[in-house]
Amino acid sequence: MALLGAQPLWFPAADAIGDAELVLRAREGDRWSRDVLYRRHARYLLAIGIRLLASRSDGEEVVQDTFVIGFERLGTLREPAAVRAWLARIAVSLVRRRLRRARLLGVLGLERKPDDATLAALASSELRPDERADLALLDRMLWRMPADQRIAWMLRRVEGLPLAEVASACGCSLATVKRRIAAADARVERHVSLPEDLS
Repeated sequence: MALLGAQPLWFPAADAIGDAELVLRAREGDRWSRDVLYRRHARYLLAIGIRLLASRSDGEEVVQDTFVIGFERLGTLREPAAVRAWLARIAVSLVRRRLRRARLLGVLGLERKPDDATLAALASSELRPDERADLALLDRMLWRMPADQRIAWMLRRVEGLPLAEVASACGCSLATVKRRIAAADARVERHVSLPEDLS
């Protein structure tokens, strides 16, 4: 008999099981494995969603939609150990759709809801007013960029993801993601002087 608070013998510790095994179990309908996959990767996807969409509620919706789609399509995942990158690709695709819809609404003159997770809003309280103003300008510029450039730039320059991970999340080649980031860098450098910790 297990002691109170101890892990029951028939229920393995989540940390002891790799993503590949969890995916295989989840494909067979194991709800516990799906729950572990969600808990293991939701925070990472939420950070991406919030940062790219500048909205906590939109980021949370993207995470929920990502897991709904991901669990429906789990049988199509070729490399179960790469589930995190695969889920990130789904999330970025959903973000891209939302950004394009927001751009269309802007063209039609429909207002976006106030953002609660812009770079300026999430910045340190110790930032000087001129640095905060630069971040607000950067936020506005990023919304005017093509979605693919904005996403690649944010994942690399703000989230600090390695180029290979950015390319995977964007569903494109390393060369393509480098071009997108360079194009976004050129726009940023023309208009904004970044605080040193973001440049």
